[in-house]
Amino acid sequence: MKKILQINTTVGYASPGKIANDIGDLILASGNESYIAYGRQPESKSNSSVIRIGDNLDIYTHVLSTRLFDDHCFSSKKATKKLVSKIKEIKPDLIQIHNLHGYYINIEVLFGYLKNVDIPVVWTFHDAWAITGHCTHFEHVGCNKWLTECHTCPQTNNYPNSILLDRSRQNFRDKKRLFNYPNNLTIVTPSTWLANLVRQSFLKNHEVKVIPNGVSQEIFKPRNNPQLQKTLNLKNKFVVLGVCSVWDKGKGFYDFIALAEMLSSDYAIVMVGVTKKQVEMLPSNIIAIPRTSNAEELAELYTLADVYVNLTYADTFPTTNLEALSCGTPIITYKTGGSIESVTEHTGLVIEQGNLDQAVNAIGKIKNLGKIHYKEHCLTMASDKFNKQKQYLEYIKLYQPLMGN
Repeated sequence: MKKILQINTTVGYASPGKIANDIGDLILASGNESYIAYGRQPESKSNSSVIRIGDNLDIYTHVLSTRLFDDHCFSSKKATKKLVSKIKEIKPDLIQIHNLHGYYINIEVLFGYLKNVDIPVVWTFHDAWAITGHCTHFEHVGCNKWLTECHTCPQTNNYPNSILLDRSRQNFRDKKRLFNYPNNLTIVTPSTWLANLVRQSFLKNHEVKVIPNGVSQEIFKPRNNPQLQKTLNLKNKFVVLGVCSVWDKGKGFYDFIALAEMLSSDYAIVMVGVTKKQVEMLPSNIIAIPRTSNAEELAELYTLADVYVNLTYADTFPTTNLEALSCGTPIITYKTGGSIESVTEHTGLVIEQGNLDQAVNAIGKIKNLGKIHYKEHCLTMASDKFNKQKQYLEYIKLYQPLMGN
């Protein structure tokens, strides 16, 4: 029996937290022991043994330090030393890292420990934070400083926000030094796009493997709810759906508002995940739905929609695309990061970032062909490539030779 420890910001919350939980379940199913160390209070139950890193006060202190000094992931020293003590107690045969950013861990302490132990490390990059001096995404601002050395960061006011200092050059140098410590490091990315970036970065000498994310197709499947159409007053409307956990400019919030003005009364836009404040900003032909934690209800909305539109400007491999496919709904996405990797000519259309005329034309094309033209292709692609059980078994297969199995 082997012991596998995962580290992530959360357990069961947001895509990386859900992935950690799902991998943990497969670790247990394979007859091994699963541990998940996390930084924030879990939003859902876990079958794995969970370990809290630090506490809320530690998080607030970390946030403050980041805001003032741009030293994200260099606070939480005491909490990380306690984690290291716990790792020594557990003696894991493998460590799986997910997101380290999120105001809860000290990378100097963690990687200082990993440097001196013979434990294989698998690190899944859910964004590009590990290879930059500050940001999680850079393509939307056209910044390529990460290829040589970050400095004078154009995104210090974006997550993880710093309002006082720009430490991007030192952060870059520190990450380059620390993240190359583990000799037995394997990097996993959910998209080929991100894998190609990593292979150009200061981590290019490590093995990089692509394992696309998956979703539960027991939950995300065609779920017809005729009452939903009546409740939302969508009869005889071509339904355009947008889904996001946190809507902002980078996720296309204002693009949806502009798009609503360009579509005729034959269309209705449904936006899921908007806040009360954002609802007040939306025109009358956009139906606003708050963020829902009920996956079945979300699947009903995907099923009701005629097309799922993803107007994101920065994304690694959006899970919402996979959820839409699994419900038989075609996708229109901006040509952004790994978002295009779940779209083929049979499952939707890719358009240029910010080109709303192309968005209107693409929506019209799908309307003319009908959702039925795409549905079976979407379901087949989802089943073949993005089934949660199949995808996360790839992690178990990856772990086995690394642990000497």
